[in-house]
Amino acid sequence: MPDRKFADETLCLHAGQIPDQTTGSRAPPIYQTSSYVFDNADHAASLFNLQTFGNVYSRLSNPTNAVLEERVAALEGGRAALAVASGMSAQMTALLTLVNSGDEIVAARTLYGGSFSQMDVNFRRLGIKTHFIDPDDPENFRKAITPATRLLYAETVGNPNLNVLDIEPVAAIAREAGIPLILDNTVPSPYLCKPFDFGADIVIHSATKFIGGHGTSIGGLLVESGKFPWDNGNFPEMVDASDGYHGVRFFETFGDFAFTMKARMEYLRTLGPSLSPFNAFAFLQGLETLHVRMDRHCENALAVANFLQQHALVEWVNYPGLKENRYYDLAQKYMPKGASAVLTFGVKGGFEAAEKFIDSAQFLSHLANIGDAKTLIVHPASTTHRQLNEEQQRAAGVSPDMVRLSVGLEALDDIMWDIDQALHKAC
Repeated sequence: MPDRKFADETLCLHAGQIPDQTTGSRAPPIYQTSSYVFDNADHAASLFNLQTFGNVYSRLSNPTNAVLEERVAALEGGRAALAVASGMSAQMTALLTLVNSGDEIVAARTLYGGSFSQMDVNFRRLGIKTHFIDPDDPENFRKAITPATRLLYAETVGNPNLNVLDIEPVAAIAREAGIPLILDNTVPSPYLCKPFDFGADIVIHSATKFIGGHGTSIGGLLVESGKFPWDNGNFPEMVDASDGYHGVRFFETFGDFAFTMKARMEYLRTLGPSLSPFNAFAFLQGLETLHVRMDRHCENALAVANFLQQHALVEWVNYPGLKENRYYDLAQKYMPKGASAVLTFGVKGGFEAAEKFIDSAQFLSHLANIGDAKTLIVHPASTTHRQLNEEQQRAAGVSPDMVRLSVGLEALDDIMWDIDQALHKAC
């Protein structure tokens, strides 16, 4: 219906799917198959030549996965998406589609630890150098750009620092340099933040988090806006005949979804980080309630942050939804519906008290994840950042007393009761 712009609440339930014509199934079926029957030899050749759209092998595409891809692309306001096996593989696939040995990336130094390691360790082994900068000043991105820079990379909301990126000026710097801005939009989800509206070119998601919403499945997505001019002279592999797939010229052939097709046919096809159709189905179930869950997540998180600010056993609270927070104005601009569910706070008594707080919680779940319907807690200094010394931890934004909280959907009074009783046992 091109004459109608549907709201997110409707897209979460309907985008990308028409009820199955053969069976009448309202829910998207799980196409649990490895491969697909061709009509004839000409049909098979046309599919392999990318002259006809269709399915060849589930490592490349699957009808269940396609519904997920189209739904997330619609929610982000993007042109096309690609579903893969994890958030890390979404990042890897997106970046390797654009960078080669000898190329450089400029990235925020406040990235999730796994993302930082992928660029700092694994990519360096491939001859790809990443310059990590403080993202709070957009000019730091400009200063780090060299003739070898192929893209800018950051998170809309950093994990665990919870810094909010000022997207518009960073996107303007990327446009001026003729390179794309890629953003990990996992923490806000496509319901709370729309990076394409502010100039981003590609968005990454760990679907494992808020998109799935129930901690049951691992998966990731990359989404392209369809607006980047890949023929601007900086990306010859997007316009020249492809060595990786039968000489196809991706931008000439696919235009505003050339990046997604290149990622699918040159990297998903050969590296193989394919998403299970069962997991795609689980993410579709999560998306149906994304808007309802995120509103409640934000409501609960803000209330918990205010509660912690007043608590005598808490040293500090970091949540972009608090008016006192340094990122409050940016959060209001880029996430007007709410600042998501993740916050951090410091327990009086330092490292030992923070560990004891974790051990004293009754129903808050101690695990290394965010975005679950359940409230999750973790002590980064003794878990996710344990391999670093205290100086390195502080440089990464992790203090000994820090607890990260992903606020869930339980009754607010119960969440605050568990936090309060655990604090009193810890301090």
